[in-house]
Amino acid sequence: MKIMILTTSPNKDGLTEACGKAAKKIIEQNKAEAVLVRLNDLQISACRACNDGFGSCNKTAACQTIDDFQGVQKLFGEAGGYIIITPVYCGEMSESLKTFFDRLRRCEAFAKAGKSKLQEKPYLAIAAAGGSGNGTVFCLSSMERVLNMMKASRFDLLGITKKNKEYMLKAIEAATEMMLK
Repeated sequence: MKIMILTTSPNKDGLTEACGKAAKKIIEQNKAEAVLVRLNDLQISACRACNDGFGSCNKTAACQTIDDFQGVQKLFGEAGGYIIITPVYCGEMSESLKTFFDRLRRCEAFAKAGKSKLQEKPYLAIAAAGGSGNGTVFCLSSMERVLNMMKASRFDLLGITKKNKEYMLKAIEAATEMMLK
């Protein structure tokens, strides 16, 4: 099984990256394929709400704006599951994830060209709060809402903070292993 790990932080040494490494380790130990995508290393522009507000994305499941989005969208189609990790900024997911999700949901949530690339595939959403951790639940709720629109299947939602990092990294490993079964 191919599992996509999507990290969405500019900090390559922070909590979000530690979560991605924990998941990747377990995927590889279980002889599955881990595809790590660092969204902040890519050029993905904001949705332009083309034409009447939906452009052709609603009908063709393809965005008219050409950049790195298309490659990541293709990976979503090839993966059998997803681990999506975002830092928590003021109770919200990262700007890079919001931007990506805005475009992905327009292509996948109402896809008339066929079913969503995410449909019935499991996801593990992780909100990594480096500060107080007060916004993790709201952030996870936002992630869940978008992923549900695209008909992905929630495996779990995990909030990790500086305070619970030690045991939550183990929880991420355990959840990743269970998701592979």
